[in-house]
Amino acid sequence: MNLLPALMTNPPAALLSAVAALAYAVLAWAYPRLSAAQTRTLLAIAWLLHLLVLTIGLTDHPVRFGFGPALSVTAWLVFTVYLIESRLFPQLRARWPLAVLGTLAILLALLFPGATHPTLPSGWLPVHWALGIASYGLIGVAVVHAWMMQRAEKAMRLGTASESSMPLLTLERLTFRFVGAGFVLLSATLVAGWWFSEVFNNRFDWNHKTVFTVLSWITMGALLWGRWRLGWRGRTAIRTLYLSAGFLLLGYVGSRFVLEVVLGRS
Repeated sequence: MNLLPALMTNPPAALLSAVAALAYAVLAWAYPRLSAAQTRTLLAIAWLLHLLVLTIGLTDHPVRFGFGPALSVTAWLVFTVYLIESRLFPQLRARWPLAVLGTLAILLALLFPGATHPTLPSGWLPVHWALGIASYGLIGVAVVHAWMMQRAEKAMRLGTASESSMPLLTLERLTFRFVGAGFVLLSATLVAGWWFSEVFNNRFDWNHKTVFTVLSWITMGALLWGRWRLGWRGRTAIRTLYLSAGFLLLGYVGSRFVLEVVLGRS
């Protein structure tokens, strides 16, 4: 696959992408030497640059979309939620893995912008995309919180937890709120996908993307039911969440990665 055309189709957007990726990279590199306020400020600057990159990419014509832009939008949504939460919960400190994720997401979207869509069967089809990406973002936020729960629980066991750190029960409550919101949006995504398939194809296409997405939806529903009826928490809940997120990642991003990168097809 020749990546040069993908980079040169919109040189200003490519330059802005490089600057945004650099901002995240600087944050990841300088994180140990920055205060919490400086970290949030630099992350906000990188977030704004990232937003400009997404705006240019999604308003370009013809529209290009694939696994790279999907990851980039998901990462931006994760950062958006994090910036809001860090204001509500000052104990929630920015971590360098988020900055590394931002760098990689922007670079992947730059190198693999996806297939072009000169025409769409319906003007409402982007709604289906938006619902899917939003569910990716919320479930991604839930995974980040679950990871922080694991670290907080480990710190408590080792006796290294700080009094200023985020309370474990608060992290757990936030995690399941995002899981619930992600489940609602994923349900809406599946309904919208079914409707578009029935209207434009007269059949629901059970391809690998649909199968993995449904598996993620079932697993996430089981997690919420287990939490409600059986009181699931700790490792059982976190592992089930990771499994559901893994299925969802394989659904669209994984399938597009194989087509666009491994097989070199749009």
